[in-house]
Amino acid sequence: MPKPAWEDFRFDGIGTRWEISTPLPLSGTIRARLLSLVEKYDGEWSRFRPDSTVSAMAREPGRYELPAEAAVLGQLYRSLYGITAGAMTPLIGSSLERLGYDAAYSLQSAGSPVAPPRWDEALDWDGAVLTTSAPVVLDIGAAGKGQLVDLLAAELRSCGEDSFIVDASGDMLYCGSDPVSVALEHPYDPAKAIGTVQVSAGALCASAANRRVWGDGLHHVLDGTTGRPVTTAVATWTMAESTMVADALATALFFVPGAVLEQTFDFSWLTVFSDGSAAYSGGFEGTLFT
Repeated sequence: MPKPAWEDFRFDGIGTRWEISTPLPLSGTIRARLLSLVEKYDGEWSRFRPDSTVSAMAREPGRYELPAEAAVLGQLYRSLYGITAGAMTPLIGSSLERLGYDAAYSLQSAGSPVAPPRWDEALDWDGAVLTTSAPVVLDIGAAGKGQLVDLLAAELRSCGEDSFIVDASGDMLYCGSDPVSVALEHPYDPAKAIGTVQVSAGALCASAANRRVWGDGLHHVLDGTTGRPVTTAVATWTMAESTMVADALATALFFVPGAVLEQTFDFSWLTVFSDGSAAYSGGFEGTLFT
């Protein structure tokens, strides 16, 4: 991504690589606050850490109190669960584990795909309180990384930073005076781009079926009604004010057309399908190469 000669703060967190760019180097105090926020989020929501709250849910049912950000996350998931008729669900973790995308990264399928539990039968998500009737494997990966981007941006603003890029390996939020140009990665060749998009302010998120691939046709974007990998769309991009919303909608585009999502959400989008065709919103500020 072309950007001014800013200073970069790079680190690993929640299983991905982060890069926070600012005009001047961040102080040690600010860096420590950002890293603490990432650790706290991971400690609550990771299904790969045995000490997380989410891992506790997988061991036994009960009533679990999560941080305040759980409320808006639950509302977003509930809305998209309804719009996609259950295809997009935070309960998809059990289906991912079934196919080998588990805490040990075994990448060995345990059998045929199995759909996760239905929301109303297994989970009550009321604000920041989650109550489960049986052990469940919660996976908020479709929106959680975007939410953490937003939380880090809020922390930067509280520290007096007003120009920055928070880039979480494909999910980014830009705050600055001049637009930046971002390449759209080719879904079958990461070394190439299929186009570019101008980001003036706000979030740009991407999701691709080729990002986490293993076995024969297995990847991380599963249909919650069947537990099977999606085969129609291969890559999506979204632009919105909130990174959490953009992140979630990038996954939702694998299940429903962008025009359907536009009835509820204010965002722009691009979807590339497995047959090589593409669809996009009128407001998508990008250019596709021919």
